[in-house]
Amino acid sequence: MSTAPKPIALPVTAVTCLEDRAHIERTVVLDLEAGVQQLRLGPVSALAVDRTLHAELTADHPATVLDVRIVRSWTPRGPLPSTDDDSALRHRVHTLEEERLALGQRRDRLHARLDLLGRLAADLLREIGEGAGSGETEQPRWARELDRVDDERDAHGEQLRTVEARLAALAVELGEIQRAMQLSEEEPAELVGHIELTVGSTAAGPVGLRLSHLTPCALWRPAYRAVLDGDSLTLETDAMVWQRTGEDWSDVRLTLSTARSALATDPPRLGEDRLTLKDRSAAERRTVDVELREEEIGTLGPAPVLGLPGVDDGGEARVLRSPAPVSVPGDGRAHRVPLSAFTTAAPSEYACSPELSPLVTQVVRFDNLSGHALLPGPVDLVRGSGFSGRGTLDFTASGAPVELAFGSCDDYRVARHAEESRDTAGITQRTVVTRTVRLHLSRFSAPGEHDERVVVLRERIPVSEVSAVEIRLRKDSCSPAPDAVDAEGIARWDVALPPGSRRTVTLVYELSASAKVTGL
Repeated sequence: MSTAPKPIALPVTAVTCLEDRAHIERTVVLDLEAGVQQLRLGPVSALAVDRTLHAELTADHPATVLDVRIVRSWTPRGPLPSTDDDSALRHRVHTLEEERLALGQRRDRLHARLDLLGRLAADLLREIGEGAGSGETEQPRWARELDRVDDERDAHGEQLRTVEARLAALAVELGEIQRAMQLSEEEPAELVGHIELTVGSTAAGPVGLRLSHLTPCALWRPAYRAVLDGDSLTLETDAMVWQRTGEDWSDVRLTLSTARSALATDPPRLGEDRLTLKDRSAAERRTVDVELREEEIGTLGPAPVLGLPGVDDGGEARVLRSPAPVSVPGDGRAHRVPLSAFTTAAPSEYACSPELSPLVTQVVRFDNLSGHALLPGPVDLVRGSGFSGRGTLDFTASGAPVELAFGSCDDYRVARHAEESRDTAGITQRTVVTRTVRLHLSRFSAPGEHDERVVVLRERIPVSEVSAVEIRLRKDSCSPAPDAVDAEGIARWDVALPPGSRRTVTLVYELSASAKVTGL
């Protein structure tokens, strides 16, 4: 057996970044000799997971991999140089620390002097009060003494402010120099890994080696940038990649996956769910207990998670690829990697739901033409005036419609007033609750604006789930009547607003319940 005296370089050529780790692939061409050889390759990241280490020979060559393992070595910190060989940075640090010590002592003396002057001023004022009370009139001396104390306090206070400002500047400069020394002079302790590969070959010649393994301390999340230009929108899909694996990824083929290799694949256990029937009591037959509750309209997708969100893939593993080789330094910082971009027509509307918010928001609608699913993530919103804020994009399949809010418009004001009246019919004993909602909408336009804008107002009407409670929209009392009411009870108005105009929208509906209904 022969051992290579110098490690063979094993660069990273491809990376598959998962939700919380990365699958690293390395390739190299080996020049093998006939027989059994033990080669040392690297260095590689010491964070590589040993049990995921896999090596295979890619060329048609009569050689096989007999063993592959990772060996880690610890390089301690080197000894500090002698004081005679100190660098200019160390001399500068020594000078600044001496100056800081002297300024600190001077600051303490100034504080003591100001405290003494404060007590002197208090004693002088007490003496003036006592003298004035006993009939003494030494106004020139009192004024002279007070002026002298005030002048000294002002002079020493100005010196103290100068000293504190210099101390703050020294602290900043010392911090910068110490960071520079850590980067340029101090060699950190380093844990380095190498690959020991044992191969057997019946003939000499070149052979390609592909080695792969998993590495923690790497993750990615989707991010977007939406640029609105009139009725045209450009959506750029990027990936924010963080990695601190101990080595840089230089010009690698980057693949981004939502697969969760660490999750268990066993199905959940099924428990018993027993259903029982019982007869209703006489009181339960006579009454129907109802209640008003807030119900959110259900949509697909997981519940929101606090902190750094995971990658929501809609239940199916998604794979995205960078169109060009990328470089991601191993500094632990976020690096933006472009993935795709498309431009499409995007009509917008000005929408408002006064019950939730009095703001009028510009909402843009378009189709997902990126060719892949849009995963949930933050969106940087850019309009004609520049960066206007940050929104959120929900999971959207390829070709599906997308709604994106571009922030509120400051030239609209919306006020909402709700009234309720309750009445009971004499014969049927039915309870009738009448609710009146008035929405006041106004537009404050700048000089020179003449275009008319349409604002979409939405107000909800309760939806009954039991036949004992009826809900009726009184269109004759609404002013104007809603343009549409959907199955969820959302009433919609398209209100046209010229510059500087005002509009009032009135919604009236009734909740009618029989006498046996309680809880309304």
